[in-house]
Amino acid sequence: MSRHDDTSTSGAVVSAFIAAIERKDIDAACELLTEDCEYDNVPMGKVHGREAVASSLGPFVSICAGIDWVVYRQVGRDGADGSGTVMNERLDRFEMPQGWVEVPVAGVFELVDGKIALWRDYFDEATFRSQTAPRS
Repeated sequence: MSRHDDTSTSGAVVSAFIAAIERKDIDAACELLTEDCEYDNVPMGKVHGREAVASSLGPFVSICAGIDWVVYRQVGRDGADGSGTVMNERLDRFEMPQGWVEVPVAGVFELVDGKIALWRDYFDEATFRSQTAPRS
């Protein structure tokens, strides 16, 4: 469930992107990216291009029974030329075999011609790993 006051066109694109991820529809999500987009999953690394993003997300998404990205705050700014910037604060939730994994995330998106050209997520990798580590 998203709660934010972002009424920008760029914000609508990012919200549609998040909704596609939550539906586990990687093809629809990637249609909202530029061909040469950069996905920087800080601290895990970067990939470039739609196909690389799909290859990066696909295997992870496929092991999740459910995905829920709760957007607490989102602000966006549109440029006159179709560019834009969106920042959000989220709780990314993934239903994995061991249960729900929850990771606080700060996301930055830059848009060009109405598509996401840069997607950068900041999160604490130790928080993620502590919830996905095998339990003894």
